Amino acid sequence: MGKSAQEQQATWIWYPGDFEIRLNEKMAVKRTARKGAYPSYWRLDRHYSNIEFRFTYDLPQEESIRIAAEGIFALYLDGKDNYRNNQSLITLPAGKHEISISLFNDTEVPALFIAGDHICTSSSWEVRSYQNDWVNAGSWTFNSASQPPSQFRLALTPQEPIRSELRDGFPLLDFGKETFGYLRFHGLSGLGKLCISYGESIAEALSPDECVLIDELDVTDMIAGAEEGSYTLKNAKAFRYVWIQADAEVHWQTVSMLYEYVPVTYRSSFQCSDPKINEIYEMSLYTLHLNTREFFLDGIKRDRWVWSGDAYQAFLMNYYSFFDLDVTRRTLVALRGKDPLTMHINTILDYSLYWFISLYDYYMYTGDLDFIRVNYNRAVSLMDFCLKQRNEEGLIVGRPQDWVFVDWADFSNEGAVSTEQILLSRGLEAMSQFAGLLGDDEASASYGKLAEEIIAATLHLFWDKDKGGLLHHRVDGENLPELTKHANMFAMSYDYLSAEQRDSVIRNVMLNPQVPQIRTPYMRFHELAVLCESGQHEYVRNEMLSYWGGMIDLGATTFWEEYDPTQTGDTHYGMYGMPYGKSLCHAWGASPIYLLGKYFLGVKPCEPGYAAFIVEPHLGGLEWLKGAVPIADGEVEVDMNEHRIRVRSTSGQGRLRYRTKGQPHEAVIPADGEWMEIRL
Repeated sequence: MGKSAQEQQATWIWYPGDFEIRLNEKMAVKRTARKGAYPSYWRLDRHYSNIEFRFTYDLPQEESIRIAAEGIFALYLDGKDNYRNNQSLITLPAGKHEISISLFNDTEVPALFIAGDHICTSSSWEVRSYQNDWVNAGSWTFNSASQPPSQFRLALTPQEPIRSELRDGFPLLDFGKETFGYLRFHGLSGLGKLCISYGESIAEALSPDECVLIDELDVTDMIAGAEEGSYTLKNAKAFRYVWIQADAEVHWQTVSMLYEYVPVTYRSSFQCSDPKINEIYEMSLYTLHLNTREFFLDGIKRDRWVWSGDAYQAFLMNYYSFFDLDVTRRTLVALRGKDPLTMHINTILDYSLYWFISLYDYYMYTGDLDFIRVNYNRAVSLMDFCLKQRNEEGLIVGRPQDWVFVDWADFSNEGAVSTEQILLSRGLEAMSQFAGLLGDDEASASYGKLAEEIIAATLHLFWDKDKGGLLHHRVDGENLPELTKHANMFAMSYDYLSAEQRDSVIRNVMLNPQVPQIRTPYMRFHELAVLCESGQHEYVRNEMLSYWGGMIDLGATTFWEEYDPTQTGDTHYGMYGMPYGKSLCHAWGASPIYLLGKYFLGVKPCEPGYAAFIVEPHLGGLEWLKGAVPIADGEVEVDMNEHRIRVRSTSGQGRLRYRTKGQPHEAVIPADGEWMEIRL
């Protein structure tokens, strides 16, 4: 018999993944460019419109249940097709019976909510789409009949501008820092038009002919749509500044905004002896939070899309800050979408490969095997799709319709690109682990063997002894002489190089000024992580001060998509052929969260879900540092200076690694929440 209502809470259920896929579809068409829509340029998958639920119960006496549904539904018992009921209140007979409920909705996700004394909808119910096997239903935290999934919205809170000044006779409002939400006009009156130009910078807001985001509104329509004397714009925007040009007869009392956000918990912290590093850390948290929304987005001004390469890094930053698994899971599901596959995720070859690695990281940081199990078949079909693109040398190559991205950099990605081979190998290793965990030993061995073969082929075909690293790409069976950092740093991160090769890469590639420098925070994430793993913490600290500190010195309140210190003035804001095309709040700009948490505080999982972990802190030239890192349901705190290390943990089997007089040591960290101190 099912649990009583006191033991089990009813929740809305749907076909697994469909809520996330429908939410992504809505998000993907919210981008605008100037006055027009700019939907994503890849296939947008849809929810299944026609599904069926089933559930078997055993009741000692009849029970009345109340049904809410998003869509047209019919309930029938024990497969009796001709005895269907679509009433919201139904009495079920005693005994053992099977409920079947067919549900149709072609505009929103078909979803079901049933509440009774013993029978309640939950993820234990099964569902099918009539083209797939029965699977457990999807659910989240929609636990009220009046809170259906289609009504999901982010939180809102009022914000006021911190200053206003006239520019060319019109008000320029400054909200103090980058933000996101809905502009509001209070006490609006008159006749005429409003032109609102939004800017991440003053220059952009004052350029209505060139700014990325702009609104032109009829005041009569605004007044008609006002509520309690205030009109809230229908579409949210990213901005710090707004410049409002109005016809002479248009007036208002004040302008404010509704800030839209995900109410995450800030579970991490970091402080050190350098105030600028502290500022970098706090600004990184805010940058990531602004891009933590329905999904992890790339940036809040321009694209507002879910990109797999951007999300790969946002996931890792999230594990060292908010540890918000709801946004993580939604993003992973939305990115993968549905079968059949005809195009790579976001049309980008490397972005499909990042998805496997992101799924692996999710399991390592959370230990959530159920999520892997639910998404395993989709992982299998995506890997099958990728493996069909291997050439006669066994290397994966882009098709004419694929975008082989790697990074915003001046190099060609023709032929077989070494970075893609490294990412594919890592993805295959992830698939091998997943298959083994789910009991498919044959698939696990096959994936593992293929990963080893591709790693071996990559090192054999791309390694250049004279240059001391992996060459960038190979065309028609011949290596081209270009040496870049990208494949080399991924090969180091995934431990594919020998000690001799690692040393060669550090000297000849990573620290070689003749090798093309990385310009974007996107690949700086990987570059600086590799240098930390090689003990170059002081170098990394100086790079953070120079690169992220350089943005702060220019007045940044969030971190940018790209930063080139050789640029001057408003040229900093240009990208993609647009004078203000650069995103000044980009998720991949927040990587100091990850670098400081994983490599300076030194907290790293060794087993899934932090069942075992290492704490290996490094000052990197700082006088002292302290902070906290979330580990699943607990946390680790570290407090270090030149003379001692203090550490405490609330869960897991932790080991502290440290050095005294140049010698390595390890100590067990008690999981009792009490401080342990080691003198250096």
